[in-house]
Amino acid sequence: MSLGDLFRSGAAGRLPASLDELHGPEQGVIVLPRHLAWPGLREFDLSDDRLRRSLYGIVLAQGRRNDMARFVNARLLRADWPLLRISLDPKVRKSCERRLRLGS
Repeated sequence: MSLGDLFRSGAAGRLPASLDELHGPEQGVIVLPRHLAWPGLREFDLSDDRLRRSLYGIVLAQGRRNDMARFVNARLLRADWPLLRISLDPKVRKSCERRLRLGS
């Protein structure tokens, strides 16, 4: 495995190339698939800011590129970023800020 492969397998490698690839819904309830779900919490109402930020945190930290495109909405992510970034692992946060050009 090359150094590039190692880097791509981390957060940066799982992120889409840009915010334009994030087409998640802006409203409704999202039920996460089992590979992302924490025991007992799989449903997230997007109208609840805290639940939405929790959902986005889970998907950004653990999801695959297609999970991010499916569940994360670019406009809502941009609006939530100032609070969401605080709760993310520093590597995930930095990768999101660089790759998706999210402001700090």
